[in-house]
Parts: sequence; C-alpha cells; structure tokens
Amino acid sequence: MTEIRVPTLGESVTEATIGRWFKKAGEAVAVDEPLVELETDKVTIEVPAPVAGTLGEIIAKDGETVAVGALLGQINDGAVAAKPAAAAAAAPAKAAAPAAPAAAPAPAAPKVPPSDAPLAPSVRKLSAESGVDASTVPGSGKDGRVTKGDMLAAIEKAASAPTPVNQPAAAVQVRAPSPADDAAREERVKMTRLRQTIARRLKDVQNTAAMLTTFNEVDMTEVMKLRALYKDTFEKKHGSKLGFMGFFTKAVVQGLKDIPAVNAEIDGSDLIYKNYYHIGVAVGTDRGLVVPVVRDCDHKSIAEIEKSIADYGRRARDGQLKIDEMQGGTFTITNGGIYGSLMSTPILNAPQSGILGMHKIQERPMVVGGKIEVRPMMYLALSYDHRVIDGKEAVTFLVRVKESLEDPARLVLDL
Repeated sequence: MTEIRVPTLGESVTEATIGRWFKKAGEAVAVDEPLVELETDKVTIEVPAPVAGTLGEIIAKDGETVAVGALLGQINDGAVAAKPAAAAAAAPAKAAAPAAPAAAPAPAAPKVPPSDAPLAPSVRKLSAESGVDASTVPGSGKDGRVTKGDMLAAIEKAASAPTPVNQPAAAVQVRAPSPADDAAREERVKMTRLRQTIARRLKDVQNTAAMLTTFNEVDMTEVMKLRALYKDTFEKKHGSKLGFMGFFTKAVVQGLKDIPAVNAEIDGSDLIYKNYYHIGVAVGTDRGLVVPVVRDCDHKSIAEIEKSIADYGRRARDGQLKIDEMQGGTFTITNGGIYGSLMSTPILNAPQSGILGMHKIQERPMVVGGKIEVRPMMYLALSYDHRVIDGKEAVTFLVRVKESLEDPARLVLDL
C-alpha cells in the first residue's frame, strides 16, 4: 500500500483545497496518472499517482482544506481494491492509539513570571516589530521569564502556521437577506481559494501601504511604426508575435535603473533595494488574475521577453503555471487596455512598491510643433507606495518610461 500525500506547494503556501478527484475508490491507476486536483491560493496543481495499482480509501474529500504533507488517500498494490473489512479492522487500533499518552506522567506546571516582571528590551522590540504578544509566549528563562529565543521561536511558529480558512464572525461581511422574489433568482457560489486570496491581499495592501497614483500619457506613434515595420519579420524569425509588452517591459527596466526606489520594498524598518529586474505581468484568467514573473529582464531581448510573456499567458489560461513562476517579482505591469480601459488606478502587488497600468490606445488631437495633429495616445498610471517612493521619484520614473516609448531607439542604445 502506498500513501498519497499533499506535495510541497512552494514558498509561503502551506495549505490547499481539494478541487476534485479524477478517480473513484476501486479504480485502477497508472504511474504518474493525475489523481486529484488541488487548489492553492496561487495556482491549481494536479497530484500524480506515485505507483500503479488500485485507488483505495479516499481520505480527503472534495472541498476539504488540507495542509502540506496531509494524507489524501492510498493506492493498493494489484488490481483489487482493499476490502472494507480491512479498514474496519484498522479502526479500533486507531481509536485505541490516543489512549496511550494518558498513562504518561503529567508535565510539571510551567513557571509563571511575576505579573510586574519587566520584559527584556530585546523581547519588547521583537514583540513590537512582529505583533506577537510577549505575554502569550511560554518563557524558558529564570522564573518563567520570556527570553529573546522564546520570542524568535514564537514568531517563527506564527509565520509558518497556516492561515485559518474561516475568518472570525466579526470580520465576515454579511449581506442583508434579499426579498423572496429576488432570492429565487440569485445564485450563490463559494469563492475559489484563488479569489479569496486575491480579495484578502488587495485589501491588505490598501490597509498597509500609503498608496498613491500618478498619471502621464505617451504618444505611441514611434512604437507603432516600429511594430508595423518589423512585425512580420519578427514573427518569422522568433515564432512569436511582436506586441507592446516587450517595449513596455524594457522601458520599465530603464526607469527602474534610473530610479532604484521604485524597485525597492520595505522589510521591517529596512529598505531593500533590488539590483535585479524581475517584472511581473498581470494575466486575466477565468479563475482570476495571476501574475507570472519574467526574470532578469535587463539581460533579455525584446524577443525573449515577448516569447516568455506569450508562454506564460497561454499556460496561465490553461491553469498550467507553476508556483515558483509567480514569485520573486520586483515590479508589475498590468494592461487594462486589452479590455478597453481608458484609465484606471492599479492596486499594488505586495510586497512590491510600484505597479504600472497600461491602457487603451486612442487617437486624440495633440499640439505638435504648434500644429494640431491626430496622434495615438495612451494614458499611463503608476501606483506606488509613498512610504518608499517620493512624489518626485514617481513622476520622474513615469517620465523615463514615456521618453523611452516615444523614442524607442533609447531602448536599443540603453539610454
């Protein structure tokens, strides 16, 4: 008999929800055949069969939440499923197991420090920075006092604990009941794990960051000329269409090099300046918005960036993205223009400090050299964390992006 367990799901992902089982108990399975679909707060993954055999008891049913390493089910050797009697015989043994620890001697009562005992400065500092209440931490020091080591262990435990699925009643938004006629025409659908995570993360950003948005507009004439001139040759050589995202990504990298604060993030009381450029590209799917990351964009050509984005977009819509492909981004670009958006204020992709919103290209009358000309214009929106980025830096960054796009030679010459 071989156990089927929840695999390691990636950095910061500690639990998943059972989406559906592809097989029923008693059915034959082959090696590496998909058995069950798991929904995490980032992606949907399939757990393959580790061995060939017959699917035995299914432990975790559809819709249940399971932690990393949890038992999902079992595969029995051979073609015959395990008899129910075997499971029944094992039940008394399982029931008897918890009784064994009762005979163990009761642990000594923990020492309780005096109520007026002062906390060490290091403990007070860790408590303030982490939000972990020192009074709730068991102390291992003299007379039960809380030590720095106790606090570090408690913080690590809190950080690794899975996020509870059910929120406290006070935090749940409850709507007023609809009239009977309206209620009969409503459909109630449970939010997917991805949608719940999107909702929580976006609200956390609004509650945490000092978010502000600044706007500018860019004349897309030169980029569109370049694209029209070379798009056929580009596709024949690279096997990928030449879009606008490659130009925007390279323009963003130039701006980040000039204004490093936009590529930084807050870590406690420190600022982390990142001297690498992993650009997240927001992709809309039927399940929700995901942000795969194109890494080291400063070392990639426009062709390599376009091919990466096309591949990510295709796999995102098919639910085939891997968790590590959506982690580690330093800045994000979102393109609402493909849906017809003329202007918007994008929300930060935490813990990043900046996100650039692209929008619809629309012909507008512009004054050029004292004359009115019709130009293809696009509004740009930069949302940023004002705790990290000053207004001057944000505006300068956006101007750098505008300059690169209005004179694409800058992107080739690294200016």
